[in-house]
Amino acid sequence: MNDRLKRPAILSAAAVGALGLSLAACAGMGPRDGTYTQQLDALRADCDARGGILTPTGAQSAAPERDYACEIRGLPSSRTR
Repeated sequence: MNDRLKRPAILSAAAVGALGLSLAACAGMGPRDGTYTQQLDALRADCDARGGILTPTGAQSAAPERDYACEIRGLPSSRTR
């Protein structure tokens, strides 16, 4: 009868240990320098500064400069006239 009482305690301890390891693994995956979102924000700011709009290229990669193009509409700048 004692073995039956110990099994739930052992299973509970194992479940808590597995949960702890899972949370520790996820905690180490915080934001890093140069993440896709940060690169996309920088690309958007550069495009906005040039008077353009980011448009998707149809590519799906790990590099926003491949996934988006800066589309500039309107009159050409005075340098190209």
